[in-house]
Amino acid sequence: MVKLAELAVFAGQALQAYRLVNSKFPPIALFDDVADADEFELLFEIQALTNPRLKNEVGQLELIPRREIPFGIPGCSYATAPFTHVNPAGSRFSDGSFGVLYLADSMETALAEVRHHQSLYWSKVPSLNYERFVFRGLTCGFVDAGMKDATALPMSDPVYAPDDYSHSRLLGRSIRKARCPGLRYHSVRLPGGVCWALMTPKPVSSIIQTAHYEMVWNGQITSVSQISEA
Repeated sequence: MVKLAELAVFAGQALQAYRLVNSKFPPIALFDDVADADEFELLFEIQALTNPRLKNEVGQLELIPRREIPFGIPGCSYATAPFTHVNPAGSRFSDGSFGVLYLADSMETALAEVRHHQSLYWSKVPSLNYERFVFRGLTCGFVDAGMKDATALPMSDPVYAPDDYSHSRLLGRSIRKARCPGLRYHSVRLPGGVCWALMTPKPVSSIIQTAHYEMVWNGQITSVSQISEA
């Protein structure tokens, strides 16, 4: 098993990365309408009186401390959503009990990662013969200070097992327990690609929408294309 102390730590560099989100999930306006936690609490209480869907929109707020939400940045809702709308099935570095913000070094890498996971998900849906899925491309600025580097590990390491997440989830849990802000690692779906798993949205300085992308399903994903400009 990988020991967290053996992984190099980044000193702090401003980076740009990429992400895709399903376009059926709109930004959560409440996160983007306030500048700090106090404003958020006040506006949340006011809107909760007239909006019965508000709690579903913002997700499980108890999963993230208010101090970790980067209020005031462009795209705060995009940065926060993975931590309040957690996939109970988990992911590479989470067992489903906490959220992770996954980012990629290029849109090509992001598309390869999403294509794989979408293919896996929709292949389990019976009688789905044709469908199209539209994703919103995002560009993210963040600082990697304090994050760990797993790119020194070979692709043969169990952390990079294509379909067995048992070792990577142990690493993810140890990172979270150590209050480490994130991890850089090799993309498993695109050779040469690099990804980041952020355990908190706090390092994010902005997340801005770019282009839209379409994936077409015909028993498998048969095409991926950009359908709008930034």
